[in-house]
Amino acid sequence: MPPPASLPGLAGIDHIGMIVPDLDAATEFLVDVLGGEPLYDIGPLPNPEDWMAAHLVRPLGARIHKLRVLQVANGPVIEMFELMAGGDGARPHTAGATAGFHVAFYVEDMEAALAVLKGHDCRIESGPVEMTEGPSAGMTWLYFRSPWGLAMELVSYPKGIEAYKALKHEIWRPKAGD
Repeated sequence: MPPPASLPGLAGIDHIGMIVPDLDAATEFLVDVLGGEPLYDIGPLPNPEDWMAAHLVRPLGARIHKLRVLQVANGPVIEMFELMAGGDGARPHTAGATAGFHVAFYVEDMEAALAVLKGHDCRIESGPVEMTEGPSAGMTWLYFRSPWGLAMELVSYPKGIEAYKALKHEIWRPKAGD
């Protein structure tokens, strides 16, 4: 039996992830020039062997030091990663660090979406992973690869994300039919 043609319950782009050479400078630009609003930070991440660095950060010797999530206007949020060089981690890693490296799509039903990806022989990198604590609590995510190798992510948070619940204004939240 052939798999469904597309992901069920796909509501739209949730976020765009990008590597930036300097997290604070990138934040300053997005806030001052584009009117962005920082939502939350994760890190510094102490473990150079973290999963995301192993699967998504390809420059040799780089690791994810810190990430920041920002809202710009009414579009998907921007997830920025600052890399550090391997070893002591004291130096920012800048080789190839200005390229975006993944796009995340919101789905209503993670298990149904995973079945479709598997039915299309997509390479699943990790997940689904349920976040139960921290600012991402309430989110389930998984990473997979497009046929041409682009890292892509599916996210789902039908009951909301902890960090977003404290906001005084609405941010884009995917809903069926959007």
